[in-house]
Amino acid sequence: MLQLVYISSAVGTIDVGPVLAVSRRNNGRDSITGLLYADGKRFLQALEGPEDKVEEAFRRIQEDKRHRAMVVLSRRIVADREFGMWEMAARTPDQDGEAFLSRIDQLIARVDPNIRATFEGFARVRRAA
Repeated sequence: MLQLVYISSAVGTIDVGPVLAVSRRNNGRDSITGLLYADGKRFLQALEGPEDKVEEAFRRIQEDKRHRAMVVLSRRIVADREFGMWEMAARTPDQDGEAFLSRIDQLIARVDPNIRATFEGFARVRRAA
């Protein structure tokens, strides 16, 4: 199966609720799992699933006008899903930062060390921002 990881910036401030709802519907239909880290300004997402479905989902994301400065960080074939079930990691301003980082650590526990480092670093940098 294909695992694709990308990062992008939001055009304006994005309410991640509607993004999550549509993503859950589409990803469930297409057997795509992974992780989306969104803070309303940045997106870091891993998609895992059948190669054609992941590529199709990524094309939709690339065409979404809410994204800019999109960069693919990793594209590789994996034998098993590393991220498990699709999750949404979003931190609200009133949420405890340490609890949020702990949640991220749980979500990426089985992920390749290089990909894990990307998510850990991003979460810590975004927490400080």
